[in-house]
Amino acid sequence: MASLVLALALQPGGIIAWLVVGLIAGVVAGLLMRGSGFGIVGDIIVGIIGAFIGGFIVSLFGFGGATGLIGSIVVAIIGACILIALLRAIGPGRRSTI
Repeated sequence: MASLVLALALQPGGIIAWLVVGLIAGVVAGLLMRGSGFGIVGDIIVGIIGAFIGGFIVSLFGFGGATGLIGSIVVAIIGACILIALLRAIGPGRRSTI
């Protein structure tokens, strides 16, 4: 993940790359998790936070940093799916009545 952060931070289009990766990851994660999505801004935020979560998870398993744009998107999708699952688990609306 550190190489992803450095690669995106040092390139002139770094902010745009973060936004594109975040948007793609957020949209795909929303589709995979059977949701209606969060809108453009919400998908970008979920995707960017997912990139950090995915990078942390991938590094825990000993894999190197994501390589290239596709690797960054895959890692961000994994993290975004984990984030959505966590939000659904702790969020309101899924209360069971006994």
